[in-house]
Amino acid sequence: MKFSYLTILIALVFNFSYANDNWPQFRGPHGNGVSSEKDLPVEWGKDKNQLWKSKIPGKGWSSPIVWEEKVFITTAFKDKEDPVQDSAVSAASNNSGNRIRPDQDYRFEIYCLNKNTGAIIWKQLAYLGKPGIITHIDNTYASETPVTDGKHVYVYFGMVGLYCYDMAGQKIWEKNLGAFPSQANWGTSSSPIVYEEKLFMQFDNEENSQVIAMSKMNGEEIWRTKRDEISTWSTPFIWKNKFRTELVTGGKKKRSYDPENGKLLWELDMRGGRDITTPTANEEMIYMCNEERSDGGGILFAVKAGATGDISLDPEVDSNEWVAWTLPKSGIAMASPVLLNGYIYALERRFGRVSCINAQTGEFAYKKQKLESAKAFWASPWVYNNMIFCLDDTGTTHVLQAGPEFKVIASNKLEDQFWSSTAIGEGVLIFRGVDFVYGIGNKP
Repeated sequence: MKFSYLTILIALVFNFSYANDNWPQFRGPHGNGVSSEKDLPVEWGKDKNQLWKSKIPGKGWSSPIVWEEKVFITTAFKDKEDPVQDSAVSAASNNSGNRIRPDQDYRFEIYCLNKNTGAIIWKQLAYLGKPGIITHIDNTYASETPVTDGKHVYVYFGMVGLYCYDMAGQKIWEKNLGAFPSQANWGTSSSPIVYEEKLFMQFDNEENSQVIAMSKMNGEEIWRTKRDEISTWSTPFIWKNKFRTELVTGGKKKRSYDPENGKLLWELDMRGGRDITTPTANEEMIYMCNEERSDGGGILFAVKAGATGDISLDPEVDSNEWVAWTLPKSGIAMASPVLLNGYIYALERRFGRVSCINAQTGEFAYKKQKLESAKAFWASPWVYNNMIFCLDDTGTTHVLQAGPEFKVIASNKLEDQFWSSTAIGEGVLIFRGVDFVYGIGNKP
């Protein structure tokens, strides 16, 4: 009897810690932006509920992650500032479509901060050298979010390398996946994820696209599946549905793989577009979209669990055996959608608008409501305590009441520029701006 109670207690403690205390990857413990935290602020600003503000050098659009008292974040910056050479590189970039050419050595670094104070616990230089590819001036060389399992931290710098550290900052292993050009030299942003004993990389580019599974202990390859795909920027998603666990990847076609062996389970033609967002899902359906471009896209698809084979829709058809419904002109672009209590919340990038969609039917509960003073949405929304939090790039977080009625609860301002998605630790929100990293929590 004592053993039984002890076993239950250990299980409860472990599950509570993983669900509530930690934010171990892009968009949280389940990759969907949903937190079960309750004791978090609804209002904050410079003089309200701001616990700390810390400066780290360089620039990166990678999101922070949190494990217990540690926050992990990556950055990249030039090793030596040279005003003459920087001016020449800037002129060359502007003359080539706003691209940054890797003509100088960069420092690719990972920082570990204290969650409650923002103090630097440790930092490590992962790589010093020239970036492997050209990137867009609006992108960075540190746009991939790290992932941790609580024992190790895994960091990928696009086309530079994959690095594993222990929680004290000691490098365990590193792996070079090669360097290949991206579409239109826009750069990279697809983050690694961990599931059980495997580390997964969606490695899409213009020459050699693959999805790769490696041992998280030593980086050794377990399986590799080639993809008929061009560059994508979305992060793969683990979907635990009522039938099985799937590894779902983005692209011109969304594809699902068996995480055990890399076997293709199903694929869906997205009808054009550019893929940056990750899906959201429940046990019954997965909801996927991409950004509308000149060749199409921007359609939100609801796919049923158990799909097999090519489930692409025939022309002029909006559903089939496996696709429950489609919603054209969804508005989804850069920010990934979030699902809560049967409704999907979608943010437009350019116009500061939000939509609420019935997840069962694909119908709008409310459509493209303008949030007052809202600018572009790049960061993905998050959820806690039955509220939706939407961070625009000027630093305003618009707080919405969850449900089919459009209702704004609060509007909170931080003076910075934000493209990174927010992380959540026990009692603390972690914001990553261009200039600073911020810790937000309820002050006594």
